Amino acid sequence: MNDFLFYFREGIYHITDIRGYDHILFVAALCLPYLIKDWRKVLVLVTAFTIGHSATLALSIYNKILVSSSWIEFLIPVTIVITAVENITVKRFDFKKINIRYASALVFGLIHGMGFSNYLRSMMGKDESIFAQLLAFNIGLEIGQLLIVLVVMLVAFIFVNILKAPRREWLLFISGGIFAIAVLMAVERALVL
Repeated sequence: MNDFLFYFREGIYHITDIRGYDHILFVAALCLPYLIKDWRKVLVLVTAFTIGHSATLALSIYNKILVSSSWIEFLIPVTIVITAVENITVKRFDFKKINIRYASALVFGLIHGMGFSNYLRSMMGKDESIFAQLLAFNIGLEIGQLLIVLVVMLVAFIFVNILKAPRREWLLFISGGIFAIAVLMAVERALVL
């Protein structure tokens, strides 16, 4: 049980660690267009991302997928840039049907899962049986991810509902900032490819 709790805490820590802000930026960008009233849609969106990163996390840990970590580290900010651009193109906040955003969350989850795998693999060492550790780490990642979503949605509620900031301007301002940070991160990481 101690191992399970250790990997669970590490999963939460890994995604919420401010030094690894690329993960925080991606999750924030992913849920920015939504408000608290859209929580069901956000849950589906986050689940699509979870399915993607859980699959490649497991496959990478078991050495079924091997991709250079420098390429993964470059592709992670690229996913953030694309998600921020997707946000900037939102003209109407009519989220009645499932759209391309869910597919991109799934695909981008595949990339992020490979990024998590390097960290997790370094922690596990040569353990033969890693299923429990993998499960605990994944559950921790999801709890951490949901905490980030909750914070983003609460901040959006404050600005849009209480302070009456126009929703589109809120989305453009925050997405623009995330876009700029992610472009710098991508350029920085491209230089070491």
